[in-house]
Amino acid sequence: MTHLLHRSANAVMPVATGGRGVEIFDRDGKSYIDASGGAAVSCLGHGHADVIAALHDQLDRLAYAHTGFFTSEPAEALADHLIAHAPEGLDRVYLVSGGSEAVEAALKMARQYFVEKGEPQRRHVISRRQSYHGNTLGALAAGGNAWRRAQFSPLLIETHHIAPCYAYRHRREGENDEAYGQRAAQELEDKIRELGEGSVIAFIAETVVGATAGAVTPMPGYFRRIREICDRYGVLLILDEVMCGMGRTGTLHACEQEGISPDLMTIAKGLGGGYQPIGAILLSGAIFDAFAHGSGFFQHGHTYMGHPMAAAAALAVQQVIQRDRLLDNVVQMGAHLQAGLQERFGQHPHVGDIRGRGLFQAIELVQDRDSGAPFDPDLKLNGRIKREAMARGLMVYPMGGTIDGVNGDHVLLAPPFIIDAETVDAVVTRLGDAVDAAIG
Repeated sequence: MTHLLHRSANAVMPVATGGRGVEIFDRDGKSYIDASGGAAVSCLGHGHADVIAALHDQLDRLAYAHTGFFTSEPAEALADHLIAHAPEGLDRVYLVSGGSEAVEAALKMARQYFVEKGEPQRRHVISRRQSYHGNTLGALAAGGNAWRRAQFSPLLIETHHIAPCYAYRHRREGENDEAYGQRAAQELEDKIRELGEGSVIAFIAETVVGATAGAVTPMPGYFRRIREICDRYGVLLILDEVMCGMGRTGTLHACEQEGISPDLMTIAKGLGGGYQPIGAILLSGAIFDAFAHGSGFFQHGHTYMGHPMAAAAALAVQQVIQRDRLLDNVVQMGAHLQAGLQERFGQHPHVGDIRGRGLFQAIELVQDRDSGAPFDPDLKLNGRIKREAMARGLMVYPMGGTIDGVNGDHVLLAPPFIIDAETVDAVVTRLGDAVDAAIG
């Protein structure tokens, strides 16, 4: 008997009682390798002594102070740290409590920026199909997952969607990576022209697509072309790095590998590593200046934004990642994980694609490798894989609707940055067994 409304109304959930390193333990004493970091959150694993100490210290000093009255030392220190390592042009931080809040605030920042500039006619937001930007109404409207949007569509603001940069499904025969990337990017310019020059606020995209399609990486040159198009038409570029950012792909920010900077960037998940709920928007000096020299404020706010405990946790997480050079381990163990996945699934009759960067990897399941035909969604293969993995003491992040919101299945892996080679090997072995058992 539970009085909680779980994610699944009829779920019977194991009770988590502890965690250490890359493992979580349930009430029955069973251990699980957290190979998904929950939802790509637990970048330092569980029970990290330095983060716990920072939380104890901050709790002894101050748990909460409303940002309408005070700033706080940990919030200021975290902002300083984030901007010291931010992509070029980003020089202010707005702290919130998670990824959906961050996207919601970024969309409002983008709109207010143009109002402050005297361009209130700009009202359109463009995103990509098979994207995910959060579950609040504004973030859900920006996202492009048809299944998540369907029942709430009457409540959503009007947004516009172009095709994703998803080579496994959309690259034409004989088309090389760069040519496909340029063709995919061109859809943005076509959509801006269709909607009317001077009417678009922003284009929002995940630098590496996360939960909805499973670690889909952009083609070479894709985001450079996107940046050029945004600049040409005065459109703000919002990069959603809530899941793929803060070191997950091997660089602190995934866009570093694309050679571009956004105007606004959303981060969360790995920012605080799960030790406290926290997210943030990094914004350009131009956007800040429009507020500072215009109305003088950003017309938005939440009760728990800039929370001292959350900021203290996030600062400690980021300092540990830097001190212990954990991004080096992300690169090394990411390569080891990719090699293991290739060895185990490279010739698997029901794995069509293996993709990702760093410790952000995925496999896409198919009924037939030659045609790429997906399994019948009624089979709920992703759910079966999750159950088989949990039975083997493994947490992974399977999802359905990979192709179009209805069809397709993938499994996302996003283990903690502290993982070692032996544990990576165990993850691959257990995942292989779980996939085979689920397919039957």
